[in-house]
Amino acid sequence: MECQTVLPGRECNFWAKSGCVHTGSSCKNTVEECEGCDRVIEGTIGKVCSAFPAPAKKWEGGLCNFATHKKLEIKTADVKVNPLKASKKAAAAKKK
Repeated sequence: MECQTVLPGRECNFWAKSGCVHTGSSCKNTVEECEGCDRVIEGTIGKVCSAFPAPAKKWEGGLCNFATHKKLEIKTADVKVNPLKASKKAAAAKKK
């Protein structure tokens, strides 16, 4: 349904016939970590997130899963390969 308070005229997943179903009956302003995110939009109360009504809660556990401006770096472990086993495996694959 369309938001009637913070983002008038925009579709909102948290708006029901009885009003805003989010705690406090309104979206919360974005936090500093949200700066640069594509989901931040200007509302009647200031900058708000278009994906989640309480951005501060998303950042409490680390990286917000809706963030478009920050990426999680995945570290891969260097795997040591035994050259003898690798050559046997390659030879076996050629026979097939």
